[in-house]
Amino acid sequence: MGSIFLSNSLNLIRQNITIIPKLSRGFASPAPVKVPITLHGIDGRYATALFSAASKTNNLNNVESELKQVKSAIKKDAKLSNFLEDPSLNRNQKKLGVQELLKQGKYCDTTKNFFQVLAENGRLNETIKIIDAYTSLMAAHRGEILVTIITAKELEPNLLDKLKITLSKSKFVKPNQKLRIENKINPSILGGLMIEFGEDQTIDLSVASKITKLNKLLTDVI
Repeated sequence: MGSIFLSNSLNLIRQNITIIPKLSRGFASPAPVKVPITLHGIDGRYATALFSAASKTNNLNNVESELKQVKSAIKKDAKLSNFLEDPSLNRNQKKLGVQELLKQGKYCDTTKNFFQVLAENGRLNETIKIIDAYTSLMAAHRGEILVTIITAKELEPNLLDKLKITLSKSKFVKPNQKLRIENKINPSILGGLMIEFGEDQTIDLSVASKITKLNKLLTDVI
């Protein structure tokens, strides 16, 4: 499946760049479309430009769905991931590779244009970050707030449901916002959990954090 996607998706990008000509060179030009939140950094600028292009062509949801497919393929296919990250490949090689990758995929022109621009600008290594940034824009567009619960082991669905009810009453969640819960696994926290509200607020209830605080306390006392 991954290799099929690789051969399909490495081709999507030689095709049309007719949506927004200005973005074909930079894809970071100021977006005339009003975006729901302001994102910074390279990933934020590209995601904002993509949101603008998708909004103008009424493809916001289609682009989001297609980007999720691409992200899933990257996560599953080591060859594809290595291709995007490989700094030894020049831009022409990346362009040809992406053209081959997306050749047989049924993607909208906005998505095709996006990957073409990433290849031309040497930003394919930022693909996952940009996709995540676009997902954040879409969540804000729908009035959602992403709440990421980080645990050492995957949480049971019933516990996630209970946490969602509790977190919906948090001061970090506005009355008109809808929660979108994600459970990420990070064994290094040892136990407990960390809760991230969007990109601004974090509650650290991890065992690792408690150990760090205890060590600091002991060091200060000694």
